[in-house]
Amino acid sequence: MTQDELKTQVGLAALQYVVKGEIVGVGTGSTVNKFIDALAIIKNDIKGAVSSSEASTQRLKALGIPVFDSNSVSELGVYIDGADEIDHAGHMVKGGGAALTREKIVAAIAKRFVCIADESKLVNVLGAFPLPVEVIPMASAQLMREFAALGGNAMVRRKDGESLVTDNGQHIIDVTGLQIKDPVAFETRVSQWPGVVTVGVFALQKAQVCLLGTPSGVKTLEF
Repeated sequence: MTQDELKTQVGLAALQYVVKGEIVGVGTGSTVNKFIDALAIIKNDIKGAVSSSEASTQRLKALGIPVFDSNSVSELGVYIDGADEIDHAGHMVKGGGAALTREKIVAAIAKRFVCIADESKLVNVLGAFPLPVEVIPMASAQLMREFAALGGNAMVRRKDGESLVTDNGQHIIDVTGLQIKDPVAFETRVSQWPGVVTVGVFALQKAQVCLLGTPSGVKTLEF
């Protein structure tokens, strides 16, 4: 099976975790796009969605699925999103699609995080994928020095020759060369650095379930 087919497979499998009559939390990215397309099948059975990005919001609305502001929702039954990496405890690296801050906010509202990914995303130790960190632009240079002190190499993410600007008006630095062996401690430490908006380690808001697309079918991991 192609990677695209694996993504379609887990997108459809995630429908079983959507609670009828409720609002569902929806993430961002190519795998989540497959879930959004699948969600259109049951759109009349749900109230709508809370979205983690402008891109997902546009896709949901185009399919006729109402999108609610996160501030109008006190709790979500489930949040469904992808991951750039996930370990065997449900800790993730996210932010390849530049929506990590809003993803973490929606994840915090949800009672349950269901990760959807293809099997290439499952790792023993986080860090092979460049770690995204959303930052206030004036802090970029200092934060890159902080990561260098940890053995990492950080660069400001660029798009079309310019520094990428997130939906929140901030920049992202991507950090390579790290091995994140204690994700909770790492997330807690980096989150306290002045200028960090959100670090792309999702350990405090980790996944409870991962639907992993494999050539032999969807594998369910529970944490």
